[in-house]
Amino acid sequence: MNYDAIVIGAGNGGLVAANVLAKNGKKVLLLEKHRVPGGVATSFVRGRFEFEGALHELCDYGSGEVYGNLRKLFQELGIEDKIEMVDVPEAFRVIATDGVREDYEMPFGINNFINKMEEYVPGSKKSLTIFFDLAKEIREAMKYLSDSHGKPDTKVLRAKYGNFMRVASYSVKEVLKAIKMPLKAQEILNTYWVYLGVPESKMSFVHYAIMVLLYVDYKAQVPLLRSHDLSLTLEENFKNYGGIVKYGSFVEKILTDENGVIGVRLSNGEVFNTKHVISNVIATNVYGKLIDFDKVPNLEKKKVNYNKLGARGFGIYLGLNRSCKELGLNNYSYFIYHTMNSDEEYKKMTTMDNDSMVVVCLNNALPNCSEEGTTILYFTSLYFGDCFDKEVTKENYYHLKNQLATKFIERFENVLDVNIRDYIEEIEIATPVTFARYTDSPEGVIYGYSLEENDVMLARLMRMYSEESVKGLRFCGGHAVRGSGYNSAYLSGELAAKLTLGDMKGGDN
Repeated sequence: MNYDAIVIGAGNGGLVAANVLAKNGKKVLLLEKHRVPGGVATSFVRGRFEFEGALHELCDYGSGEVYGNLRKLFQELGIEDKIEMVDVPEAFRVIATDGVREDYEMPFGINNFINKMEEYVPGSKKSLTIFFDLAKEIREAMKYLSDSHGKPDTKVLRAKYGNFMRVASYSVKEVLKAIKMPLKAQEILNTYWVYLGVPESKMSFVHYAIMVLLYVDYKAQVPLLRSHDLSLTLEENFKNYGGIVKYGSFVEKILTDENGVIGVRLSNGEVFNTKHVISNVIATNVYGKLIDFDKVPNLEKKKVNYNKLGARGFGIYLGLNRSCKELGLNNYSYFIYHTMNSDEEYKKMTTMDNDSMVVVCLNNALPNCSEEGTTILYFTSLYFGDCFDKEVTKENYYHLKNQLATKFIERFENVLDVNIRDYIEEIEIATPVTFARYTDSPEGVIYGYSLEENDVMLARLMRMYSEESVKGLRFCGGHAVRGSGYNSAYLSGELAAKLTLGDMKGGDN
């Protein structure tokens, strides 16, 4: 059977890519190996608790009359009014425990954020104002670059976005130092470095500034009915546009000839013909398993070998039979570090001694997410490099993951001076092995490729119009151009679909 396009994987990016293509009148087939859509954008039930698979919060959505890019996308697809989003109450609370204990709670809203920082770090207001003004210019410059389709006018860039040009190649640490932001203000601001998975000395300032701006200015939201509701809504919407979904469909091979993509073959032998494939599967697996090695362009082989895999995930899902108020948990998100120095924290996360974490108390955003008198807690920690792989064996796996969970729970209790172990009714533990098994990601990576050195978002965006690739193949998802994160994955699906529509219009179909 012939299709205008085939999307491999019904994860966040794949669902959006399929919707955009189908909305534009294309005959689209969406293939998913699982029996439900969404990838990690899903939920699961244990006892009387429904746990969110991975989503902590969405940024770039917007609240009230404010529309972020993600909300605009959902509006264009016709699903904005089919989902209900709820604001997260505060930006974050961060606690560092080594030496003199530090504890900071930051609000949403640029002015609120700047004023609170000035309370914590007198004299920081001027540099924070410069930071957010610079972030706004960077956002406008990135929109211009996107609209220019890889052919920007350098005169326009210099004239309108001079500050962007000055900082484009520098790290977060270098720019914050240049604008004379006090060190303590830098450390508090950079609490969110873990969501990009790169310490401030290696993190692209352009990418980070945009992320912080969107987060602080637009607030963060969570779906009232969890991310699985988003996935189901996108799936239904795709079908309404005439799209076809096949679940339980494991893609064994992307078929190519000398002219590029010609179709896909499933593990059961079924073949579907197309000249355009969008993969929600990471490039490492596509070029290593799904395409014959001699058909992969040399540049793509080099990129896959060069690109550094990002963070591996470790998660604990707790259902407690006490309310968050009874437990003394009054914040939505807790960042618990040893030090406020992101480079030092990154080093700790490359070892099995790591016990830094992000803990989300979902009930403080969604009071009715669990029965009255109960609480849902999510623990997330990251491992960089292969330290987990070196330690785990078939024989010690269950002991090791339980040992790690105990360590994280005990540290959380000690830091917050709370008792949660006595009230655990349900517990699930996810390790890099869990994520590798469910998503087929290499080594259980949940962050795609690390955004550092020559592989930052800006470089990816500038290269995507000119790099050699397999003709007819595009990528979407957290490993694609925009990097990891739910909103990035959704928007990457839109981008991949629009590029594919351009390919079709150019006569490739």
